[in-house]
Amino acid sequence: MASQPNNPVAVIKDSVAKLAPEFRAALPPHIPVEKFVRVAQTAILTSPDLQNADRGSLFAACTKLAQDGLLPDGREAALVIFNAKQGNGWTKKVQAMPMIAGVLKKIRQSGEVASIDCHVVHQNDKFTYRPGIDMQPVFEPDWFGNRGEPIGAYAIAVLKSGEIVPPEIMNVEQIERVRNVSRAKDSGPWKDWWSEMARKTVMRRYAKRLPSSTDLEDQIFAKDPTMDTRPELVTVQVEAPQAEAPRLSRLEALESEVIEDAETTEAEAEPEYGRADADHGDQFDGAEDEPAYAALVRRLLGGIEAAKNPAYLKVIDDEFVQHRAGLPDDVAAQIDAALTAKRKAMS
Repeated sequence: MASQPNNPVAVIKDSVAKLAPEFRAALPPHIPVEKFVRVAQTAILTSPDLQNADRGSLFAACTKLAQDGLLPDGREAALVIFNAKQGNGWTKKVQAMPMIAGVLKKIRQSGEVASIDCHVVHQNDKFTYRPGIDMQPVFEPDWFGNRGEPIGAYAIAVLKSGEIVPPEIMNVEQIERVRNVSRAKDSGPWKDWWSEMARKTVMRRYAKRLPSSTDLEDQIFAKDPTMDTRPELVTVQVEAPQAEAPRLSRLEALESEVIEDAETTEAEAEPEYGRADADHGDQFDGAEDEPAYAALVRRLLGGIEAAKNPAYLKVIDDEFVQHRAGLPDDVAAQIDAALTAKRKAMS
């Protein structure tokens, strides 16, 4: 019996199946297109919200995951709904979101990492790490007891050469600082899957020190809508739009973290290196409507020039990484070039 043309479930199922040639062209050889189509159909047909979302963005998100070699199975990746402004109203758009398992999968596929782990640590777990003494952290979760509240997360990897890349460790306060500058901070994955987002946050920072870090940033983290700070995006899975999208708070770089403090003044909120920015960001001088990112660019460029050691420069680099997605390509390239030149000068 032919499928009913007005049956939305049948229409979606057929539409996904018809995209098989595009998926096949995008998928890596080790993922059969039949498996990807089956998993995508299941993800959509088990979610009424996805069925009622914008079809174009839904199928584009599926194609994006095929290109990344990730399955939309809720483990490697998920299809996430955003409310997006369209004309005078709002529409539900779909974007692809890599999960921590998908991130780890991409890192392992780089060919240079032998093993990698990323965990959330709880109050009653045993966790110790002595920099310069211990090669790896000692982590002993209390699997069968009350583990208590989360207190942080860490990531550790061993390269195929046998080298152990020192761990990245973040406490809850540091993770929450990153959350506070995300456009998705109050809903969606940050609200429902905090542990997932905490692991992705620490892994994003750690991945910068792994081989192929640029590819990981471009392919995974920079395109993750739940970690985006660009002001033009709206919050994940918001049911009712806000009258005015909240602007990014004033930011301070401290201990390689982004800190939000809406109560402080401009002078108090600037990191120490921000005081050297007076002669930078000339492209904004005389502009009638200075872009919102102008102060950030001045602070970064001034800080790069004033930096006296690598640790000082890393504070600036970390803030730049957190906000790079919200900067125009030419401005980001200018800051990148300044950082590269400063590193060479220091070395």
